[in-house]
Amino acid sequence: MRQCLIIVILFGSIIQNAFAQNVRIRGVVKDAKKQEPLEFAHIILQRPDSVFVMGVTSDTEGRFVMNNVSAGDYLLAVSGVGYKNRHIPLKTLDKDITLEAVLLEDEAVSLDNITVSASNLSSWIDKKIIYPSERQVSASTNGVDLLHQLMLPKLQVNPLFNEVSLPGGGELQYRINGVKVEVQDIIALQPAEIIRLEFHDNPGLRYGNAEVVLDYIVRRPETGGSIGFNLENSPVVAWGNNNLNAKVNHKKSEFGVNYGISHRDFYRMWRDNEEVFAFADGSSLIRKEVGERGHGEMYWQWLNSTYSYQDEQKMFSATARYYENNTPHSDYKGSLYNKNNPADVVYMVDRSSNKTRRPALDLYYQHNLKNGQTLVLNAVGTYNYTDNARLYQESREGIVLTNINNLVTGKKYSFIGEGIYEKTFGVNRLGAGIRHTQAFSDNNYKNGINYTAEMSQAETFAYSEFKGKVEKLDYTLGVGVARSYLDQEGDGKGYQYYTFNPRFVLQYTLPGRSFVRWKADISNSSPSLSNLSDVEQTIDSLQIQRGNPDLKPYLRYRTELTCEIQKGVFYGNVWGTYEYHPKAIMDEKRLADNRIVQTWDNQKDWRRAASRLMLRAGPVKDILQVAVTGGVNHYISNGNTYHHTYTNWFMNGDISATYKHFTLGGGWMTNWNWFYGETMDGGENLHYAMISYKHKNISVTFGLINPFADNYKEEWENWSQYASYYRSNYIEESSRMPFIRLTWNFSFGRTFNTGQKRLNNTDDDSGVMNTGK
Repeated sequence: MRQCLIIVILFGSIIQNAFAQNVRIRGVVKDAKKQEPLEFAHIILQRPDSVFVMGVTSDTEGRFVMNNVSAGDYLLAVSGVGYKNRHIPLKTLDKDITLEAVLLEDEAVSLDNITVSASNLSSWIDKKIIYPSERQVSASTNGVDLLHQLMLPKLQVNPLFNEVSLPGGGELQYRINGVKVEVQDIIALQPAEIIRLEFHDNPGLRYGNAEVVLDYIVRRPETGGSIGFNLENSPVVAWGNNNLNAKVNHKKSEFGVNYGISHRDFYRMWRDNEEVFAFADGSSLIRKEVGERGHGEMYWQWLNSTYSYQDEQKMFSATARYYENNTPHSDYKGSLYNKNNPADVVYMVDRSSNKTRRPALDLYYQHNLKNGQTLVLNAVGTYNYTDNARLYQESREGIVLTNINNLVTGKKYSFIGEGIYEKTFGVNRLGAGIRHTQAFSDNNYKNGINYTAEMSQAETFAYSEFKGKVEKLDYTLGVGVARSYLDQEGDGKGYQYYTFNPRFVLQYTLPGRSFVRWKADISNSSPSLSNLSDVEQTIDSLQIQRGNPDLKPYLRYRTELTCEIQKGVFYGNVWGTYEYHPKAIMDEKRLADNRIVQTWDNQKDWRRAASRLMLRAGPVKDILQVAVTGGVNHYISNGNTYHHTYTNWFMNGDISATYKHFTLGGGWMTNWNWFYGETMDGGENLHYAMISYKHKNISVTFGLINPFADNYKEEWENWSQYASYYRSNYIEESSRMPFIRLTWNFSFGRTFNTGQKRLNNTDDDSGVMNTGK
């Protein structure tokens, strides 16, 4: 009898949940001191774990309404520019509710009689949630430009080229409401549609090896559409970035298309290079390349087309993408001098061309189940086609001494499938998922002889992760298991490798909006298909390059400590890390038949200790904002036959000032250099200034790139005992280069709703070995 009673109760509970009615949330937002309604306040409905549900803004009377809210536990986040954020728990919400007065307290700091408004930023254990201010939105022309206004840690934002990068080249993922997007889709975003930015600076295991995830939460229109373009070109140089986008919404469906094309055509490009060779017979050669002006020409274009359907519980999207990169000219020329015998001179020509085509199809499905459960499925298919050609010649008095002609064509087919399940328990969350990547490459190399390399590579990653909270302490415990597999056709070489990937995060909340966070994880890294190819490519008269089919995956150990302090308009972020990669795949050079072979191997280990400090102030009077970041990297590279240490100091800064319709901006970045194996890859040394005028939906920007430099330079170094080099590349046109940007965004007939997708999978590795220097 007792068992029957329990079954009846459980069955009744299930029936009740199945037929639960949607509810409505209403309220009025007011200034706590003046008791006046607040217009344009942000009201965000979240689950207890901060997962976004929907968002609205208050009207001129401070009122807001949220309809069709499913019963359950929620957290209502209310914010306004210059006010303290307020969070209202809504537990066991099962009927309509009216909040008569949601009072927001003013948050301001006085600096020598100057009143400044506080930023709208809150930090969680895995991310920051930022609500852009009206000034930041009005000063921006697209989603990348908004990042420049927000001035976030870790990111290097170049608003001139609409580029975002991570120092050191870590993986950066983009999303719009969680939907898989590329940076071109972020460029197409209209700032007025952005509700908030979720800046995942500590992404979990579900994001793979991503260092940062940028998720733009935008209003989803139910009717109408939008059209926009961004035209950015230089009046004196063939240089430009141009984009056209359009969206149409009908009820629960959205159709979108985004096309862009960029071009560069430089005739004052050259390189200087000094190489030191040490041969097996004990002899040496110091060869200096003095460059002459060459030709660099690049075009790339993309076309993204998306359809999505969304209701209260389900979301489906299908995105077709096409990307093409065409570099018909990367031409260098100059003289090679023997420094030990200045009369020994040869003339050098090094011409390369490259074509890449990459279509892809991305299918996504998300189902929000009852009781805080979510199921996500994602499938991505990609085809990579590459066609590379290189001509290298050395001649003396018109007689060709060295003639190298490398041709490489490659085809790579890949599939990525992923499934994720998540369940919330109050403020806690449990997640589990599995991701599988399958790739097949077919590359053909021609250099006097033909060689075909066919390889199959697969990776499977399964994980479980729990996020919890005990008073002021947030914690994350996760574990993943990865399987890596490779088979190289013809020679039977390959590997099958299993790794264990734990992850721990602790974050303690300090007074105000500050925190300290410690993180430790172990991840795995597999060799690229290009490095695995047992193919020999000639570089010049003294050097060849060869892949290594015996490469094996390796583990990466990392720990980080972050401290963030916020007080009014002042923001500080201190970060430090230590990384250890035993058996890391790094480059090396060997002697073979009095020639030097460039290859890769599993070396002893690689280590890095780094620290960074970011300071930001503003906006002052909702006009001025300034940020400065500085830090140091110390590298230790232990190879099987070498040991190197390298230290790099770096600094960058940004400034933005907005007054009425005008915005004045500027920034600089010094070289953030990366040292791995025996090679130093130099970062950009760039500065710029620009001024914009915006009237309604039209913006015009005038800018100048490197106004205080007579040249643009990038540097590379290699410290091999057999063939070291110091190389500098120059582009004269990129100094004191003016540009004009025209942006126009137009919307029609729009009413809004919102939604969110959670996965981001892509494959942009061609699997082809590089053929040049």
